[in-house]
Amino acid sequence: MVFDVRRLDIYRKVPKDLTQPTYSGAVVSILCCVFMLFLFLSELTGFIATEIVNELYVDDPDKSSGGKIDVSLNISLPNLNCDLVGLDIQDEMGRHEVGHIDNSMKIPLNHGFGCRFEGEFTINKVPGNFHVSTHSATAQPQSPDMTHIIHKLAFGEKLQVQHVQGAFNALGGADRLGSNPLASHDYILKIVPTVYEDLSGKQRFSYQYTVANKEYVAYSHTGRIIPAIWYRYDLSPITVKYTERRQPLYRFITTICAIIGGTFTVAGIIDSCIFTASEAWKKIQIGKMS
Repeated sequence: MVFDVRRLDIYRKVPKDLTQPTYSGAVVSILCCVFMLFLFLSELTGFIATEIVNELYVDDPDKSSGGKIDVSLNISLPNLNCDLVGLDIQDEMGRHEVGHIDNSMKIPLNHGFGCRFEGEFTINKVPGNFHVSTHSATAQPQSPDMTHIIHKLAFGEKLQVQHVQGAFNALGGADRLGSNPLASHDYILKIVPTVYEDLSGKQRFSYQYTVANKEYVAYSHTGRIIPAIWYRYDLSPITVKYTERRQPLYRFITTICAIIGGTFTVAGIIDSCIFTASEAWKKIQIGKMS
């Protein structure tokens, strides 16, 4: 006895001469196909698009940096000569550098009366400060004007990623031209380590920061203290990580199958209800006529 494999078919076919096409069924079928196409395109867009997930954890993400952070500073002092402008760096590890000149540039402004300072340097991953002042000048001016505009202050690698809104250059555009020319400026920075990991697993390390500032004229028992622009920083133990992710293929296929199956099922129920209602209505009409 030969076993007929066709007995295992759970999708039994109905002969076409036993089926009845209807206008309502055609309308439901068209709407069903349009709806499935819309859902399919929506899911396809989500599958192709890259999702960025963020998380927080306590760790030093960039252990290969040797305990250093790259800093990029760009500031204009329109009323202070370039011969007087200098950068000083100090921290709790004992570093005290006056007149840092490596990887820095001074550009005269206002026919030599002002200066634009651009510099790139490193700081240690410990609390400290760096400040723009006249401390490194050979002769101190009587009344140095510390009004300024900060074009850029950034830490670590530059991140240019869409859909990532962060305070990577929180002081960019800060305008203090209307402040007291003899006042010092304190910018208190809380630096937050930030990691960005793309789909290939490559990581880039940067730093965001929050800032608070105050302006004051300082005095000591000998008189007024020479003003400066201070950036006092401390590092947060919390690291922010952004990770690029894409929807797995199996999940996309599962969703598409659910869309097709669910839409066909619901459309079949709707069509069946319409057909049953129309047949009942026809019988009522025939009964009235008889």
